[in-house]
Amino acid sequence: MSDSGERGSDEEVRWLNSQEKAAWTGLISLLLLLPGKLESPLREEHGITLFEYLVLSHLSEAPGRRLRMGELAFLASGSLSRLSNVIKRCEQRGWVVRSPDPADGRYTLAELTAAGVDIVDRAAPTHLRAVRALVLDSLSTADQRALARIAEKMHIVPDDFA
Repeated sequence: MSDSGERGSDEEVRWLNSQEKAAWTGLISLLLLLPGKLESPLREEHGITLFEYLVLSHLSEAPGRRLRMGELAFLASGSLSRLSNVIKRCEQRGWVVRSPDPADGRYTLAELTAAGVDIVDRAAPTHLRAVRALVLDSLSTADQRALARIAEKMHIVPDDFA
């Protein structure tokens, strides 16, 4: 920082042109507004948050319906502390159990219970309807491919997520 407290004063600021501003505004709107719109039907119909649904969904798709907590946090794009709080609530509802990893006791496994499978099975159609209505149905096949390509180009989607 310079003495005046300004950062990067040696570099010229590259202001956004109208196309860049439109792209940025569109992206930031998606990032900030879309999650709430996807969460609303899950909360209304099933009493769960989008993050809870993503956690439970990832567990339902995992081998043996269980994952290490760190891997689950990565897949659900949340911190380990946020995930721990969500898993605690899910345990209280009977949807998940935690246990030490038998392969390495330093790790904790989260495992989906039968009740957890049931809530995922009931919530999945609600989530898919919202995904289709809010995102996919308004995009052409070419738009969908472009969106996937953009996310890949920006290194947003982990390699093992697709």
